[in-house]
Amino acid sequence: MAILEGVDKQYINGQWTEGSSETIIEDKNPFNQEKLLSIKGASQEDVDKAYKTAEKAAESWGKEMPQKRAEIVNNFHDAIVDNKEELIEWLIKEAGSSRVKAEAEIQISLGIIKEAASFPSRMHGYITNSRVPHKENRVYRRPLGVMGIISPWNFPLNLSIRSVVTAIALGNTVVLKPASQTPITGALAIAKLFEIAGLPKGVCNAVVGKGSDIGDYFVEHEIPKLISFTGSTPVGRNIGKLAGQKLKRMALELGGNNVFVAMEDADVDQAVKAALYGKFMHQGQICMSINRIVVHESIADEFVEKFVEGTKKLKVGNPQDKEVTIGPLIDSKQVERINEDLQKSIDAGAKVVLEGKSDGALMHPTVLDHVTDDMPIAANEIFGPVAPIIRFKSNDEALTIANSQDFGLSGAVHTKDVEKGLQFASKVITGMIHINDQTVNDESNVPFGGEKGSGIGRFNGDFIIEEFTRVQWISVQHEPRDYTPFA
Repeated sequence: MAILEGVDKQYINGQWTEGSSETIIEDKNPFNQEKLLSIKGASQEDVDKAYKTAEKAAESWGKEMPQKRAEIVNNFHDAIVDNKEELIEWLIKEAGSSRVKAEAEIQISLGIIKEAASFPSRMHGYITNSRVPHKENRVYRRPLGVMGIISPWNFPLNLSIRSVVTAIALGNTVVLKPASQTPITGALAIAKLFEIAGLPKGVCNAVVGKGSDIGDYFVEHEIPKLISFTGSTPVGRNIGKLAGQKLKRMALELGGNNVFVAMEDADVDQAVKAALYGKFMHQGQICMSINRIVVHESIADEFVEKFVEGTKKLKVGNPQDKEVTIGPLIDSKQVERINEDLQKSIDAGAKVVLEGKSDGALMHPTVLDHVTDDMPIAANEIFGPVAPIIRFKSNDEALTIANSQDFGLSGAVHTKDVEKGLQFASKVITGMIHINDQTVNDESNVPFGGEKGSGIGRFNGDFIIEEFTRVQWISVQHEPRDYTPFA
């Protein structure tokens, strides 16, 4: 039996209810524009109700025994495993995922959940010495309370779960707002799966609504202590401004203009394989996707030839086809935006070595050579299947290119000299960078996050525990203190 049938409403306090907005959210398949379902949007009143529900639930959930929280998180893991095929089907038809990408998204999510199941017993406090005689200092780690979570459409299941399951495991309650393009995989499926897992009412709430209707209100609301947002840098900056004015905590994972550097001594064949994966996984619609391929001039001709050859082998089309690796972009507006930057870059001198056609939201791969770092296709985050190749003469020039943009999320460098690669990587201002690999990496126990315009904070492992909890200092004076000359 399909568990997601009828999951087309708001989820507040354990109840599936119609939104009170006049706005209708149309959920469509990006490949063929087939209507999947309609949802009556949430209003500000619905958001208010969800936050108040979460606030009330936080009183008891924050005190719940750690083994009980871990048990429910593990139940949530098992619910995903039991319903994996239905979730994959929804990721394909709602987010335009290829099956390879959908399966990868499920596996990454399961890894995060397993890590989160250990969090209830990892909320460590400590006791430390005092400079005051007979005093003891104790530092306790506490849940934050209520968190507002805004998730994107590209990896909707994974990037929602990353914040939601962590928050819940640590004793927080949540209100989740998904992207309007992916309400099921970005929120409502998660709410249903937690319902199956036995999560108490009010701990996880989901509101589906247009950003223009509830976006600012969701962030500015007085109840949430932290806003977690994954999405574009311009939107993230606005959220940062709104949340900052209210002195809220923020966890912002934003855009990337990620650089892939192939040095003079790189293994060209291996670098090409890595670049194909890092550029074209999910049509390049990943914050960690390769944005600029920077290749030493001595190997550039060979690299370009082999990269184009490999790109031609990628099957483009309906992601329902298991052999398809490149499906549609989320909508045709993204195609129009990319084509505009593409044409401007060609006009500025970029050479087309593989021309890709566009059909609605479907965009075939395009490869450009002799791109310069100031061309729009290199300066802007592409978020699509266009591969700009920049040639460089020296490692200093490559480093300048790597650090030239106001982003610093991920990166990669290929060289047979690992120490040289390490020295180069350490000078790139980025939250993550990988030697002899590609840019799209995420592991549940290592810090995930960026620098500069790529965000604030770190996800995963001990790093997310710091982000999603608060510490409280309580001192104990065991013997009377001398207050001379006051007493």
